[in-house]
Amino acid sequence: MKAILTVVGQDKVGIVAEVSRFLAEQGINILDISQTILEGHFTMMMAVQVPEQSDLQLISAKLAELGQNLKVEINLRNEEVYRAMHQL
Repeated sequence: MKAILTVVGQDKVGIVAEVSRFLAEQGINILDISQTILEGHFTMMMAVQVPEQSDLQLISAKLAELGQNLKVEINLRNEEVYRAMHQL
């Protein structure tokens, strides 16, 4: 299933590396990535392909824990839910 991952927080070394490492360990493929730093604030959005048998809630919880360790907010949402949330 496709999902959208967002990361927001204070910029620091290693955010992209740690998030990418975690995704690789889970067998999650990064399809597209966009990131920017605005006045020291890091933002990243990824479109990812999550293996169908994966537990999205469990992965989301682990990403939230990783975010706490990195002092950033990490969210993972099913692409369909993300689209529905942002339709006008």
